[in-house]
Amino acid sequence: MKSIRLLLAALALCAASVHAQTSPADAGATQDKSAQLLASLKPEHGTIKLPNGIATLELNGDFYYLSPNDAERLLTQGWGNPPGDKTLGMIIPQAVSPLSDQGWGVVITYNDDGHVSDQDAAKIDYTKLLKDMQEADESDNAKRKQDGYAGLHLVGWAEPPYYDAQSHKMYWAKELKADNANGNTLNYNIRVLGRKGVLELTAVAAMDDLPKIKQEMPKVLAFTNFDPGNRYTDYNASTDKLAAYGLAALVAGGIAAKAGLFAKLGVLLLAFKKFIIIGIAAVGAFLRKLFGRAKKPAA
Repeated sequence: MKSIRLLLAALALCAASVHAQTSPADAGATQDKSAQLLASLKPEHGTIKLPNGIATLELNGDFYYLSPNDAERLLTQGWGNPPGDKTLGMIIPQAVSPLSDQGWGVVITYNDDGHVSDQDAAKIDYTKLLKDMQEADESDNAKRKQDGYAGLHLVGWAEPPYYDAQSHKMYWAKELKADNANGNTLNYNIRVLGRKGVLELTAVAAMDDLPKIKQEMPKVLAFTNFDPGNRYTDYNASTDKLAAYGLAALVAGGIAAKAGLFAKLGVLLLAFKKFIIIGIAAVGAFLRKLFGRAKKPAA
């Protein structure tokens, strides 16, 4: 996780300059590679059984699904993320290319820490929670800046957290800012609570895209559900594991949750796809040179 955050800081510092230095020939070559990548992807439509066998997507005509392998190729080759982080696939809007300036997608992951109780749903002070999260991020920023990297800042709620007790689905959106970045980033999160874990859906876009994302994400909420036997109401206290945290910690990033690619502010890495689609090779070379001199960071 630390390596992802360091990588993000480096991207924040160099993405704009790399973009400016890209020659027309390089841009043309990158566009050709982008077209080849898109042509090689295999969109899936309709009813999709997720690879872990516990949940199903009932996609409408507005979206298609990419398998974990295709999703990884889009995330790495198309959006410039480091390889190795596995997902359950991605949900992509049909109307726009994921490699365009307006492109976006929903990354699907699963957290198997256990059944997350919703008993604290009505007790959470989200204003205080936001302040706590901002203070934690600033503490992290002090160390990042000490190490010579740009800071990352949680600006505020782009959409305040809301829990639907009937469907056991929670969503919220965060506005994020990286030092030296040209614009703010939107992270729109959906969490579907299940019997033994949480299905995590994370959409990443620019803040200007918030109205569009707000319009589209309820559709994603509607067609994403656990299968019978794995739903929230199927929880058996005598046999199933109970997570060590509730909804507040889920929003904050999960005190006991796994630290994966999309945990807490690590997800901001995806936001730089708009900067690094052009000139990604140069960014990669810069990062290889930067991190090649350093010891491998702790996870």
